[in-house]
Amino acid sequence: MARLFWVALGAAAGVYAVRKVSKAAEAYTPAGVANGLSDFGEGLRELAAAVREGMAEREGELRLALGIDAGTADDPEASAARLDAASARALLDDPTGPRAR
Repeated sequence: MARLFWVALGAAAGVYAVRKVSKAAEAYTPAGVANGLSDFGEGLRELAAAVREGMAEREGELRLALGIDAGTADDPEASAARLDAASARALLDDPTGPRAR
């Protein structure tokens, strides 16, 4: 009975090792490398989209602080988006500093 256990354990370990080695070898084939580069490219696109979104948000904050997009008195959305004087001054003094939420 003990021999059967060790044979089964050895067979399971062998199957596991073959699967791991096959998977590692597949990653170095041309198709595997192309798949890895594709995933990398997708990650770069996601990063670029997040950076562009952050830049647009920060530009909006700076435009409000500078009074470029202050809007008119008739526009309720523009008046709600205005910064108070202290926040605007802090943003102008240190435009790369942390943002006030």
